Amino acid sequence: MIRRYWNINLEEMIEAGVHFGHGIKKWNPRMAPYISAKRKGIHITNLAKTARFLSEACDLLFDAAKRGKSILIVGTKNKAADSVASAAIKARCHYVTKKWLGGMLTNWSTTETRLYKFRDLRAKEKMGKLNRLPKRDAAILKRKLSTLQTYLGGIKYMTGLPDIVIILDQQEEYTALRECAILGIPTICLIDTNCDPDLADISIPANDDTIASIQWILNKLVSSICEGRSSSSYVKNR
Repeated sequence: MIRRYWNINLEEMIEAGVHFGHGIKKWNPRMAPYISAKRKGIHITNLAKTARFLSEACDLLFDAAKRGKSILIVGTKNKAADSVASAAIKARCHYVTKKWLGGMLTNWSTTETRLYKFRDLRAKEKMGKLNRLPKRDAAILKRKLSTLQTYLGGIKYMTGLPDIVIILDQQEEYTALRECAILGIPTICLIDTNCDPDLADISIPANDDTIASIQWILNKLVSSICEGRSSSSYVKNR
C-alpha cells in the first residue's frame, strides 16, 4: 500500500479536543501506550500516535475505496448521528446511526429479508399503492416502513457484508465490533482512554465523546474515501 499525505495537523486536533480522554479512574490499562499525560484528573491522549494510526486508516480506506470496496460507518450517539449520516452519504458509504440491531451482520440472511421488505414497501409507497389499501392496513404498513427506515435506512443499498467497518465509539458499538470480529471483517475504531485498543484492526486513540473531535476524525476518514472513489472508475449504482 502506498502511503499518502493526509494533512493531519496537530493544532487542529488540539482545537477539536481530540486529545482529551476520560477521568484517570475510568481508564483501561491497555491504553497506557497511547496516553501522554494526566491533566486535572483526566488522561491526555498522545496525538502523535493518533496521527500515526489515523494516517494508516486513511491509507487503508483510500485503497479500499479505489478498488470499489463496500464501507460501513457505525455511530449511534444521538449528538453525532447527523454528522455520521452526512459524511457517509458524501463518501458513498453505508451507515448505521440508530440502535445496532443484534445479528445485523452475523445473521445476514435475516437482515437481507428485512431489507427486501423495506425496499418493497418503499416502492409501493412511491407508487401510491399503500394509499389504496384500507386505512387500517395502510397505517400498519406505514408504521412498519417508518421503523425499517429508522434502523435500516442507511444500509438500504447494501447487498452483502461490508468489506470494512468504521466504528466511532467502541463502548457504544461493542456488539457491532464483535460481529465484525466473528466474521473477519476489518475494522477501524475510535478508542478513548476507557477502551481496549486490541479489539479493532486499526484503533485510533481519540476523544469519542464530543462532536468536534468525532467530526474532525470522521472528516479525515471520509476525505480519504472520497479521494479513493474519485481516483478509480468506481460508479455507485444507486
